[in-house]
Amino acid sequence: MHQARRRDRRPARHPALRRARSQDIASAWTVEGADVAIVGYFSGRQKDFVALMDSAAQDMTRRGARVVGRIVQRRGVSDGGAKKMALPYSSQTLLSYGKVHETVQLCERANADAAVFLTPLTRRQRHALTRILGRPAVSLVDAPTEDTCRDAAALDRVMSGRFA
Repeated sequence: MHQARRRDRRPARHPALRRARSQDIASAWTVEGADVAIVGYFSGRQKDFVALMDSAAQDMTRRGARVVGRIVQRRGVSDGGAKKMALPYSSQTLLSYGKVHETVQLCERANADAAVFLTPLTRRQRHALTRILGRPAVSLVDAPTEDTCRDAAALDRVMSGRFA
């Protein structure tokens, strides 16, 4: 009576290719000489968020980047939501829709090369934010340093057969 369910005919993406693509986006730019926007997500209970944003800006400046803007998303500042205070607004973008839109506008207006998030991003969040922002979205701990870029260039030379 019922027709048997058939397998989806779309070709499957290989998981290794997906991982490589998102890693390539993050490593495609170098911090030195880049214009970056710093984005922070903080709980309403965290009172020292300004110092953390300043510290991140100093770290990026020390790495050779120029900070062109800052966005702060705070959760639990207004009434209600005390139980959800430590949770992100969105599991996909970490931020609320309005803050994502504000980040897009800041990055376009300042012509930022990347958005650097203080909070560690999952692969899914990094991919979604990179697609939405139109530029690499990386966490501060994952931002490439001069050493990692030099190591990646050496690895590329070795893999292509150019030893030196």
